[in-house]
Amino acid sequence: MGEQQNVKFPQEVLDEYAALGVDLPALFSAGHLGTRMGVQILEASAERVVGTMPVEGNTQPYGLLHGGASAVLAETLGSVGAMLHGGSSKIAVGVDLNCTHHRGARSGLVTGVATPIHRGRSTATYEVVISDEEGRRVCSARLTCLLRDAKPGDGPTDAAG
Repeated sequence: MGEQQNVKFPQEVLDEYAALGVDLPALFSAGHLGTRMGVQILEASAERVVGTMPVEGNTQPYGLLHGGASAVLAETLGSVGAMLHGGSSKIAVGVDLNCTHHRGARSGLVTGVATPIHRGRSTATYEVVISDEEGRRVCSARLTCLLRDAKPGDGPTDAAG
């Protein structure tokens, strides 16, 4: 994904990271895998993370969206939500991912929406619904992240995933 210039962050999150000298929008990334897969995050807060991914380039041999691609989108979005829930003093590390694939997609963009199921001190669990351009559910996923204390050298871009 690289740099995300158009991600909408809540102002209080921007302020928290700015107080630490971190320009969150300039540094925010879900990593190189997201870049290769064309993942774009549109909106990010602890309450809701929205992102898209193209089907093209992320298919299996039958021309359908690869289930692993849906898993990448789900883990990316859920990890971002957990990172934002944990705040700048925590690192979110995925420990469990479950995906149920409901239907295939052959073209266009899929959109994932991650919302919290549980947000605690040491874990955060997000439900991620991935839909096609017609609004049909393609995949339902659930991600649980461990929230561990950040150590020196850990940065906000290291938290997702």
